[in-house]
Amino acid sequence: MTKNWLITGTSSGLGRLLVERLLARGDRVAATVRQAAVLDDLAAQYGERLRVLTLDVTDANAVRETVARAFAAMGRIDVVVSNAGYGLFGAAEEVTDEQLDKQIATNLTGSIQLIRASLPYLRAQGGGRIVQVSSEGGQCVYPGFSLYHATKWGIEGFVEAVALEVAPFGIDFIIVEPGPTETSFGSNLVSPEPMPVYDATPVGELRRRIGADAFARLGDAGKTVDAMIVASDAERPARRLTLGSSAYQSISKALAVRLAELEAQKSVALEADVAES
Repeated sequence: MTKNWLITGTSSGLGRLLVERLLARGDRVAATVRQAAVLDDLAAQYGERLRVLTLDVTDANAVRETVARAFAAMGRIDVVVSNAGYGLFGAAEEVTDEQLDKQIATNLTGSIQLIRASLPYLRAQGGGRIVQVSSEGGQCVYPGFSLYHATKWGIEGFVEAVALEVAPFGIDFIIVEPGPTETSFGSNLVSPEPMPVYDATPVGELRRRIGADAFARLGDAGKTVDAMIVASDAERPARRLTLGSSAYQSISKALAVRLAELEAQKSVALEADVAES
């Protein structure tokens, strides 16, 4: 059975590959990009099964209008994939106000607005699925990615809460958490002017590794997208889809540390309750 999809951020990387694989298997896709021409080759090959919509997810009104156009054109959308985003690398005090605002507007607010705009249509059609592309950076952290982590941790918390709100309407969510993957993510990193004071810190060390292309990217983009499709097709998928050995190991370690820290102060937590009379 073919499905209808709405996918943001499809000009390159996982988004583009996802569109290619879905069209190849016979599905219909509404794909958003900032510049429509980047999907001309796919539009020529697949015709009306691909609808290309230009969208800047930082424009909330445009998000609502684009979602409305997509649902009107396709009649029903089975899966909405919130994929648009990019990475900002730099120490917190290096980042400019403009860079901070754009990172949050794109990765966090843009994803929130896409989900909010989609919910009324999914409710009206009796349900659907939303796939939020996060990263291992939604559960663990690296120095220099503080603003990026803020958006990923933020959107994961938002999705967790909204999933509880809309479950009665037959709407569910998948949070995708890939590790470093062979895509254009690294080459598209935005970075502020470095401050020399950070040269001898973990930020400086990671900056040099990224600059030398020595940051290991173990994830296979094709396998990552295939896993996303399998999960999206499943009747009852897990809420989180962790992809790649790096993501598994990093998230596992981070959760173990957090749980150990929680257990270590259990008595302090319990003592903060109101005293029994």
